[in-house]
Order: sequence, then C-alpha cells, then structure tokens
Amino acid sequence: MEKTLDLKFTYTEKKDTRSGFGDGLLEAGRQNPNVVGLCADLIGSLKMGAFQKEFPERFFQVGIAEANMIGLAAGMTIGGKIPFTGTFANFSTGRVYDQIRQSVAYSGKNVKICASHAGLTLGEDGATHQILEDVGMMKMLPHMTVINPCDYNQTKAATLALVNHEGPAYLRFGRPSWPIFTPKDQEFVIGKAWKMIEGTDVTIFATGHLVWEAVVAEAMLREEGISAEVINIHTIKPLDEEAILASVAKTGCAVSAEEHQINGGLGDSIAQTLIRNNPAPLEYVGVMDSFGESGTPTQLLEKYGLNAENIVKAAKKAIARKMSY
Repeated sequence: MEKTLDLKFTYTEKKDTRSGFGDGLLEAGRQNPNVVGLCADLIGSLKMGAFQKEFPERFFQVGIAEANMIGLAAGMTIGGKIPFTGTFANFSTGRVYDQIRQSVAYSGKNVKICASHAGLTLGEDGATHQILEDVGMMKMLPHMTVINPCDYNQTKAATLALVNHEGPAYLRFGRPSWPIFTPKDQEFVIGKAWKMIEGTDVTIFATGHLVWEAVVAEAMLREEGISAEVINIHTIKPLDEEAILASVAKTGCAVSAEEHQINGGLGDSIAQTLIRNNPAPLEYVGVMDSFGESGTPTQLLEKYGLNAENIVKAAKKAIARKMSY
C-alpha cells in the first residue's frame, strides 16, 4: 500500500532502532570520555558490542542482575560519569522500578536508562518479554525525561543528545527493522515536538514506530480530501504542550498513536494538556488494556490495531465528534 500512496516522507532502507542506539553510544563514547556503558547480559541485542570493543575499560557487563546495574550506574554519576544502561524495556523498568525510583529519580542522578525490545514489536518472544506500561511508569517519576524516537536516525540523534542532558532519562527503542525516513544528521532537541506535515482538519500525534504509520495514514486521508497534521512527539516528558495546543487550536481535534497501553501513555498526557487548556475531541490508537502475545511484529500491530488503517479510522471519528460539537 505504501508504494502506491503519495507519501510526504519516503525511505530506501530499513533498520532497527536499537542499532541507532548502539551507533549513537559508540559516537558518544568517542566524543566524551565520561560516557560509560553497562549491560545486563544482552550486549548483542542492545547493539553495545562496538562500544565494548573500542572502550573495554568503560564497559561493564553486570550479567543478569538488572537491579545491581541501576545501582552501579547511580553510583558512577557521583564521580562524574555518564552511564548508559542497556537491557530489554521490560527488564529496564518493570524489573527494577524500585531501584530507578529510589537510586536514580529521587536524587536526580544522571543515569540514561536505555531500553530495547519495547512494545509489541518485540514479536515472537511474547507477552512475558513485551512491556506496554513502561512509558506510564517512567513518566510518573519526578525528574525523569522520557524519549521514544521513531527510526534509526532519530534514535542515534537522541542518544547523542542525552550525553549533554543533565538528569535521569529513559530512552525507548525497538527490535524490528523499520523504515528510516528522518534526516541522517538531524538536530534532536529534547522536549521539542516536530511538525512533520502541515494540516487543517485533524492532528495526528504519534511517537515511536507509529510515527511512520501516521505518515502513511496522512497520505490515505489526503486521498479522501482530509487534511491531517502529523506531529512527531519523540519526547513524551517533558511534553511540548505549546506545540500540541497550537496544532489543536487550528485543527479542532486529534488522534494519539503509540505502541503502548492507552492507559498512562502519550494519549493520556495529551488529554491532560487539552482538558486543562483547550478541550477538544481526542481519539486513541494504542493497546486497549491487554497484554501482548507471540507473533511477528506486523501480525501483532495489525491485531492490536496499531497501524495506518486504524489511525485513519480514529481521525475520521475525531472529525465527526468535532462536527457534532
């Protein structure tokens, strides 16, 4: 379907966002000698091997001991190090939430919690390894920055941006090969939304893998005469409320799209912003209060409604609600 649509963004290559993290970490290590890496027995999966090879004295393999990894990282910040921890998103948050809250967030430690295999697109490993609650868990923590980039290039840029960001941060990325459709050497500004496509009828706020689906949905809607604005919310906290309110003031309604539970995710943050400032119809595209399951990424995104087709349906519903106001 993508090949027949008039897409405002296109791609020639697909690559996993976790590789963007790995390449970004290596470059960050070359730029700043205080950058260190810690991994919980998943060097290959997190693409941290190149950093380990080039900087063995700055890399720490802690084994299957994620809580210890967070504690070590917190301690390293006291000596001026900038630790990047790496494991699956489920183990980066759900397994070690107490350590993150007590040792990192509470005292504002400069730890970068980097989490791969997030959401449904982990795929065949199934529900026990998928996590769909992590954004909600992390954004509730005071002092915590939450970033969810959309492709390889943006993930690499986000990783580099975190080196100069003071304070705890959660960087969320994924396993599957995904279209690379953002600029190679982009400037990544933490907390600043990116208006990718201008529109007037409805705003689509998307994050992570679903930004690409939003780009496809915009083309589908345009074919039907509907003008959709697409905004890439790569930083979920701090949220760019100014960009959200300005867009919805123009379009009058919105859709949120994310690979996460609708409870506690990006959509909830947008809803809070709208209800406090400018109430408007908002439709959610996300997982509807359920766990995931085993399957290919494509199968799971389709089954759980996290695709362009469902963004289109949500956009039409939001517009209909707007018209009935």
